[in-house]
Amino acid sequence: MELFEKDDSKYYWYDFTVRGQRYRASTKETNPARAAKIAALKMAEAIEGKDPLDRKPPTLSQFSRRFLEWVKTARLEWKSRQYYVNGWRLLQGAKVQGQTQGIMGVRLDRITADDVEALTFPHSTSNANNALRTLRRALNKAKEWRLIRDVPEFKLFKEEGRALRLDDEAESKLLPVAEQPLKDIIVILRDTGMRNCRELYRMRIENIRWTDRVIFNPNSKTANGRRFIPISDRVMDLLRARCAAR
Repeated sequence: MELFEKDDSKYYWYDFTVRGQRYRASTKETNPARAAKIAALKMAEAIEGKDPLDRKPPTLSQFSRRFLEWVKTARLEWKSRQYYVNGWRLLQGAKVQGQTQGIMGVRLDRITADDVEALTFPHSTSNANNALRTLRRALNKAKEWRLIRDVPEFKLFKEEGRALRLDDEAESKLLPVAEQPLKDIIVILRDTGMRNCRELYRMRIENIRWTDRVIFNPNSKTANGRRFIPISDRVMDLLRARCAAR
């Protein structure tokens, strides 16, 4: 390691190489003894795998490309990917209460809990929490990638539980006015208990066992969810009509 003075600076500078990467910067010290200690600490950080150079963290907007690329390539469930992509979209439209600007232009290290809790979101609290959970995940990834040291702790919005059920009364009102494919979806949802997006919409003909009157579901969130689902008479009738001779 070399410690030296520069003609255009009053501080001592250090210059060293670790694992083929060169580190060269000011110690911001004029005392040679203190400068040597700072340089030694920087070198120790580099050896431990930490970046000893001070770098300005990007803004949340600038960080979006790296985070969304991680979402795209990480080992995440399809639903989780969609959740984070939608959450980022909601973050882009969020506003600080009483102001016109949002949070996307703020540097990662300057985002505080007060900043986050001052954000307002359109529509439901579920949408707001989608955005906040996405922001929390993004900030934790930024910490993992050593762009920031700390992640602010902030609260989510209180969500109310679902108050409506698709019971006999609701079905009797929906079926007369529903168009296809919603009409068939309502019947299959009620009689099978399948999840709409992940299970019902992805159903394939080859997974229907006509003689056993069951549907094999391979697309569940859990291993136990991969199951055979009984087919009721009315579900059998509409599936036969849809599948025809295929």
